[in-house]
Amino acid sequence: MCLFLSVSGYYGEGLNAIIVFAACYLPDSSCDDYTYIMENLFLYVVSSLELLVAEDYMIVYLNGATPRRKMPGISWLKRCYQMIDRKLRKNLKCLIIAHPTWFIRTVLAISRPFISVKFMDKIRYIHTLEELSHIIPMEHVQIPECVLQYDQEKIKAQKLRQDQEQQETKSSLPKERPKSMLADVGRDVCH
Repeated sequence: MCLFLSVSGYYGEGLNAIIVFAACYLPDSSCDDYTYIMENLFLYVVSSLELLVAEDYMIVYLNGATPRRKMPGISWLKRCYQMIDRKLRKNLKCLIIAHPTWFIRTVLAISRPFISVKFMDKIRYIHTLEELSHIIPMEHVQIPECVLQYDQEKIKAQKLRQDQEQQETKSSLPKERPKSMLADVGRDVCH
């Protein structure tokens, strides 16, 4: 069974919960009863959070490998934010968005007017699962296979870009003059 929401361990001295939300498992927006499914999904998420979270907690939103058609719309996100109990919003210490796309960043930027500044300050973007491992203990985090593949492909593409940039930098540097030419240049100046 695919879990889009799971408790993946604890962090800090107070053993605060780490909740992982895998967006790749969300329903496709073209499916029948999409609105009904998303509304019930939200109620499930909130009721699960209320049961799982007694104190401070962190949410890791795995966005990698999620096609845009599976990402919730702005109006849905707005309603969710407004319906979440103040205590849940207050106890959220960090919302980590792994593999943020231009689309998700834009959605959050557009959402600024109806989301508190305190909440926006809790959002942190990370670009690789290795970055995530520096923030939270990964031994209990369930990462979907498609997200692992996405992460590996992204790292591979980044390394390839860096290698190409290094090659371009090397090829654009002026060539060294042969030592015999440097000796000739020095003689002309002295005489």
